[in-house]
Amino acid sequence: MAEAPASAAPTAHETPARTRRRWVLFGGVATTVVVLDQLTKAWVDSSFELASRSIPAGQPGGPTELIDEYVRIAKTYNDGAIFGFLDASAMLMAVLSVIVIIGVVWYEWRHGTELGPLVTIGLGLLTGGAVGNLIDRIRFGHVVDFVDMGIGDTRWYAWNIADASVFIAILLLFAAALLGDRVPGSRTGQPA
Repeated sequence: MAEAPASAAPTAHETPARTRRRWVLFGGVATTVVVLDQLTKAWVDSSFELASRSIPAGQPGGPTELIDEYVRIAKTYNDGAIFGFLDASAMLMAVLSVIVIIGVVWYEWRHGTELGPLVTIGLGLLTGGAVGNLIDRIRFGHVVDFVDMGIGDTRWYAWNIADASVFIAILLLFAAALLGDRVPGSRTGQPA
């Protein structure tokens, strides 16, 4: 029986080195997000008072301006979902976060052979963001949000590093879905 030429297409199975690199990328991104998220939340929680976004910046109880009125620190406690949805549901969100984390790790493990680095980074960001906010929900019963962006009285919901990570992950995963096999490093088209 003739052997396949050395230039044949790669099989659906990853080499141990490639598997290790993929998990290092996934875990490194997730861990970096969790560490940055928890450090920034600890700093804001210990250095700033709870802020009312309706009080003018610079006054007691008001936000602290970073970039004029456009970006401010306004520490708030969110006991609901991202952007303040589902108020007073921290435990429900904690359970859902655990389900999401398990699902994302399973998906990376099961489908990692055909995923490119863009998807692995997106899944790492998603996992890190979910873990970062899960830690707050378990420890405090709420999430510390503090980035307040907007112009004048038109403000977006306060957010944190974990929220930004989840948002960026969604954008990356959406881009990867649109680009399909044109994503560098992906191995789509092979059996899952």
